[in-house]
Parts: sequence; structure tokens; C-alpha cells
Amino acid sequence: MSPRMLAASHRPVLPVIHQHAEESAILRHVRSVLVRAPHVKLRHLARLDERIAAHLDGLAVAGESGVALCRAALETPGVGEVFAVAVGAIASKDQARVDWLFALAETLADAHRGLISAFGWVSAHDLQGIVMELLTATEPMRREVGIASCIMHRVDPGAMLVAAIDDPDPRLRTRALRAAGEAGRRDLIYDCLRHVQDDDPSARFRAAVSSLLLGNRDLALSALADLAANPGALRTQALGLWLKAVDLPSGHRLLQSIAKETASRRLLIQAAGVAGQVHYIPWLIGLMADDETARLAGESFSTITGLDLAWLDLERRPPEDLEPGPSDDPADESVDMDPDDSLPWPDPAKIQAWWEVSGQRFQSGVRYFMGEPVTVEHCRRVLREGCQRQRRAAAEYLCLLTPGTPLFPIAAPAWRQARWLAADQPAIQFRTANCPVPN
Repeated sequence: MSPRMLAASHRPVLPVIHQHAEESAILRHVRSVLVRAPHVKLRHLARLDERIAAHLDGLAVAGESGVALCRAALETPGVGEVFAVAVGAIASKDQARVDWLFALAETLADAHRGLISAFGWVSAHDLQGIVMELLTATEPMRREVGIASCIMHRVDPGAMLVAAIDDPDPRLRTRALRAAGEAGRRDLIYDCLRHVQDDDPSARFRAAVSSLLLGNRDLALSALADLAANPGALRTQALGLWLKAVDLPSGHRLLQSIAKETASRRLLIQAAGVAGQVHYIPWLIGLMADDETARLAGESFSTITGLDLAWLDLERRPPEDLEPGPSDDPADESVDMDPDDSLPWPDPAKIQAWWEVSGQRFQSGVRYFMGEPVTVEHCRRVLREGCQRQRRAAAEYLCLLTPGTPLFPIAAPAWRQARWLAADQPAIQFRTANCPVPN
């Protein structure tokens, strides 16, 4: 029986529907954190996705009562609230509601993210007849969402993508440049390289990233090196990808330069883990005695060695005066969460003892990622078994090792990822946009 038939045969219980609306929005906010978390594996993401799906199903069964409560939640339109409304609007083919959400997304960044997220969540059946209309629309934002929808469902947007790369609208242009790399479109590498000097910073960054993923090791690396060497919003992302692609001596020289910046200590610790060189290990172990750097240093150590510190009981107790998030002090202006909140507290003495016994198997001059040299098979294994941050790195390595490999979408609904991985197709080829969108 369909949700609409169920809605017609049951009297809605408003408190329950309200809970569905509230929880679907809250859990979507939680998901945006967990897809980038250092401790979350695909099975954990699957549990969360099942809960989100259950609440969205509850709203669908509630019919117009569910729609009304979701619309009421949009008085404060965050990512989660827009996501919940948009999933229902797309699934029910409610064009008026979809149009209203597009208008909202034009002015609010959170609404924009929530809308795109909903198109990535819904199934193939829900998108039939919608995506092609978006790709051929006159409004840049609709074409942007159409391209994003295709990429999230592993469908090649085709000629629409080529045209969008040179579109005057910077947001559409940025999305198209990003999509070229994520789709593995090596035929578009020169189109991407033309935009490495784009006037728009976001388009310039995405052009460099896609050019690198598609196989360029010249202009793309130079552009990313400039971003990695100087403070800015894109520095961490640029440095992480650049380090994965360059030779070890080049990476070490840039880290030596960053080490002179006293304000870039966290960046340096993160970068050491990405660089993957064993001669950083003693320095990282030393940082584990400092409460401010201990957990981040532990994560970089694990990124190189592959050790699960919690599983192997290589942890220490957290400090008694630890403040894990915003304090209750009204005079404290900081509202930021602890960036290392989910990471274990490494015990430097235990880890030093382990390194003295087991470190001999690690060779100098080799880049290590999760305990092994970087190979296609190892990265595929991490993609199947690792945590989200590790899986993201593995997906990037697969593109760098074999240019033209589509970037595996580690933020896709967990059941969809599991199906692709079960088919042993982390590099599954995209379908063309004139085909039905795959579920």
C-alpha cells in the first residue's frame, strides 16, 4: 500500500507526526557531521540512514498533515528542515512545492544545501521526469541542482555538463567543474585547466581539484600548492589533496615551511598524517603528551600506521577538566564544538612501546596510508572497511592512482553505497543522462 493510501485510511496523530518532522530534520543535521567523522563506518551511517528513512516514511504516511508540519518548521529553514520538506515534495511530484523550495534556496545557503541533499537522497523512481527538466532549465540554479543530482546518482550529465563549465554564473560553473572530476570525465581535463585561473575563487579551486583527479600534474598541482602555502578558507582541502599527489620530498619541503607558522600547528599535524612518512612518527608521539594536540596527533599516527587506538587499548583517560563543547558560561563567546571530540586520547607511553616493537616493518621513503603503501587494492579495502575520513582519502587516492576513475560518493545514502561496494564497483562507470537515474 502506498503512503498516500495509508494516509487516507488512518487518522493522523499530530504529536507523532510532529516528532517525525522534528527528528528527520535533526538527524539530517547529525548526518552532515557523521559523514565527515573520524570514528564512523559505513554500518554506523546505515543505522542513522535507516532512522532518517523511517521518519520520512512517517511524514509521507501522514499526507497533508506531515506537509503542514514540515512547512511550519521552515520558519527557521535550516539544512535539515529543507531536506525533509524537499524529499516529500520530490517524491509526491508536488511541482508547486518544489518551485517554492527553489525560490527559498536562491536566497539561503542552508536551504540550497538541504535541497541538493534531498535530490541525492531520493530514489530513481522519484527522480524520473525531473532531472532532465532541471538540466535543460533556463535558471542557472536549476541546472546546478540537475548536475549535482546526476553526480550523486552516478549519472553522466552529458552535453549539459560541458556547456555549464563555461556558464557566466559562478555557482553553476563551480558545480560543473566539480562534477567533471567526480564523474571521471577525462575528456574535459582541458576545459577544467582553462579555469584554473578563473576569476571566482571557488571555481578556481574546483578546476584545480578536478584537473588533478583527471590526471594533470602540472598546472593543477601548482594551483593547489599556492592555496596550500597560504592561509585561507580552502587551505586545508588543497593541502590534503596536494600532499597525496606529490612526491615525498616535495611534501616535506612544504611542511617545513608551514612549521614556521606558529598559528598553523593543527594544520601541520593533520598534514603529517596525510604525507604518510614514518619519520614524522616520533614527533607525533611526542605531541600526544600535550592535551591540546594529543587526539589530533593520535589520528595522524593512525592514518599512517593503520592502528585503531581504542580497539588496541592504546588510550589514556581524558583530562578531568576537559570542556568538550561550548561552555555554559554566558561570557564565553565561543560556540564551536571541540573539533577532536570523537577522537581517542592516545597513551604516548603505550604507543611508544608499540612503535619500538612493531615500527621496524615501516620503511623510510614509502608513503603509508592506514598501515600499508598506497595501492588500488588497499584503497578499495579502506573504502569498504574504514571510517569516513579514511574512506574519503581512499576515494581520492583511487582517482589519483587511476585518473578517470569516478570519485566514490562516501556521503551517499548508506544502502546505495553498500550496493555499489557489494558489486565490487567502487569505480562503477556513470550512465548517460538520457537513461533513468539509477537507485
